[in-house]
Amino acid sequence: MQRANTSILPAATIFGKHSLNIGKIRARAIRDLLGRRHVVFVGMMGCGKSAIGRLVAEELNLPFADSDAEVVVAAGMSIPEIFEKLGEDHFRSGEKRVVSRLLANGPSVLSLGGGAFVSNETREQIARHAISIWLTADADLLLSRVMRRPKSRPLLQVADPRAKIVELLEARKPIYGLANIHVESSQISKSQTCDDVLASLEQWLIANRAPASSGAEMRTLGVDLGQRSYQIHVGEGLLSGAGHRIKALRPGARVAIVTDANVGVLYGSALGHSLEAAGIAHVTITVPAGEASKSMAVFSQVVSQLLEAKLERNDLVVALGGGVIGDLAGFAASVTRRGIDFVQLPTTLLAQVDSSVGGKTGINAPQGKNLVGAFHQPVMVIADTALLKTLAPREFRAGYAEIVKYGLVDKPDFFHWLEENREEIFAFGPALANAIATSCRAKADVVAADETETGARALLNLGHTFGHALEAATNFDSTRLVHGEGVSIGMVLAHEFSNRMNLCDTETVEAVRTHLSQAGLPTDMSAIPGAMPPAGELLRYIAQDKKVKRGKLSFILTTGLGQAYIADDVAPAQVLSFLADKLGQSA
Repeated sequence: MQRANTSILPAATIFGKHSLNIGKIRARAIRDLLGRRHVVFVGMMGCGKSAIGRLVAEELNLPFADSDAEVVVAAGMSIPEIFEKLGEDHFRSGEKRVVSRLLANGPSVLSLGGGAFVSNETREQIARHAISIWLTADADLLLSRVMRRPKSRPLLQVADPRAKIVELLEARKPIYGLANIHVESSQISKSQTCDDVLASLEQWLIANRAPASSGAEMRTLGVDLGQRSYQIHVGEGLLSGAGHRIKALRPGARVAIVTDANVGVLYGSALGHSLEAAGIAHVTITVPAGEASKSMAVFSQVVSQLLEAKLERNDLVVALGGGVIGDLAGFAASVTRRGIDFVQLPTTLLAQVDSSVGGKTGINAPQGKNLVGAFHQPVMVIADTALLKTLAPREFRAGYAEIVKYGLVDKPDFFHWLEENREEIFAFGPALANAIATSCRAKADVVAADETETGARALLNLGHTFGHALEAATNFDSTRLVHGEGVSIGMVLAHEFSNRMNLCDTETVEAVRTHLSQAGLPTDMSAIPGAMPPAGELLRYIAQDKKVKRGKLSFILTTGLGQAYIADDVAPAQVLSFLADKLGQSA
């Protein structure tokens, strides 16, 4: 029987058979690894969070707190009374405040109410300040425990408590699954469960210890998509612990690494060693570097190799590379055996802040970019900022264009922050991780609200309709134009076109152009090497773009800095005239 969803030695092997006393030396070692972080227990009512939490706190000589008990003290009434008099929403609001307060100063051991971890805001606070442990148990065991005091459980005041537990358990399982460590809490003794927790905790802390050279904290963000929710980990030195994260996420899975010839040489071996250290069997599929690999021919080869490797639906594909690899590997995973899960391990700035998050996968067609693909969400994203130090300066600048985009869509304060911190970002200072995390948070929020781009998610295409047309016009030749450069020019064009339509002022256009230019990015079509096609040909590429609906042109335009909006039914003649003027051609 597997008690922990992590790769660990049996508790008896580590601590001595049936021994609850781990000793002062080992307790000190765990506390040293914890630092100021808390240990937070999450899970369903009746799973033993409070009882096990108290035992773990005692063994580690740390304070213990129960969020439900703290809510009761703060409210001056019992939880059933809060539900009855003030309602569940009031309880959840108070619960968030209590958990935030408890997490303010660590370390300690905390037990949370069953619904607390469901809050995306609370999960992110826990990810920043704590190690989360999910105590798992089946519905019948949970029922037998909670029915000892049924009146203390407001959510179970129904005709069929077991059905309610099953309903809550199924709804919350994917969210609980985002916890760092999973430990089974069954009919075994509390002391044995405590041993399992301590063994899992120590193993996790060792596996995820930051390298000595890294002074940066890891940031964990959640993409809230119900049963398909996943986490984004951002920090320096995460590649070495990728195997253990994958092992914890999917015990027993085999892995197929999909990478390109350049990235494979740089990081393929390190990822392979990390997987081997976690006991994960793996194969590597290598494709040529560059946009040309996003083709039907290469896609077919990758799918064929996944099948030859005998990957099953419970195995994983790991995309190790930039946006090309993420799109290609994700699309191949989405169709192989009708869908294999995949992990994004982006190695470029552009991929870390944009393409690795949100589930857009695909390949190019002669008619345009990304016209063949599928929405297939990753199950985890690991963004190791250390990998960016080997990027060519041009590629780093191209990724920065996507960061700027988030400020120009609806975060003017972020844009101004970028103006102040651009030099530190380009010097790989602490501002870099903050810029990446802020971008990922912005992308995650939009994806959670509009996963398949039927509404607000289209705002993230600011600059992309023009940019994709420019990429197609250059035949996706990266020596002439890379994606981020196309987006940079496209964002300036979008603001210029908005100004031409009397939507935004000239000062806004110049602020955008100036910042992108200071970052070393192109801001005009004249910066693209080689001859550009006629304006009419660019318009045809725009009309082919996937943002077009029923033949009507749709653009992301703006009324000011950080005030983008979706403009449908833009007249083709206006776009043609604008492009002709920019190219110095007659319409």
